[in-house]
Amino acid sequence: MNIDGVKNGIVIDHIKAGKSIMVYNLLGLDKADACVAIITNADSTKYGKKDILKIDGMFDVDYDLLGYVDSNITVNIVEDGKMVKKLHMELPEHLKNVAKCKNPRCITSIEQEIVHEFKLVNKEKKIYRCVYCDAEHKVK
Repeated sequence: MNIDGVKNGIVIDHIKAGKSIMVYNLLGLDKADACVAIITNADSTKYGKKDILKIDGMFDVDYDLLGYVDSNITVNIVEDGKMVKKLHMELPEHLKNVAKCKNPRCITSIEQEIVHEFKLVNKEKKIYRCVYCDAEHKVK
């Protein structure tokens, strides 16, 4: 299968196979005024299989969100058909409104307007802690 390249836009590559729809939804690409191609289960020499999102048009990407979903993701910025920048994602130090605290006694469970905020406490084990109640959140 052949999908055309992006002339001006963003290519989100090396997404763990099966997670592209989740990334699409989390980034709000359904509301984007751009053509978006979702490629699933593409062959990858490094990972076996991977997903790819191609966005034909510029779009504000939440890099912390991408790093949280999969720290192996790369983001390629394309201008005039050429890659001008390649970014490698990593786990963000802070998360805001990406994950929800599971502690039923946490203030975020009671007050709906409060931002769900987590701080990275163990990078190797991918563990975050809620800044309000100290509940643990592990990245899957």
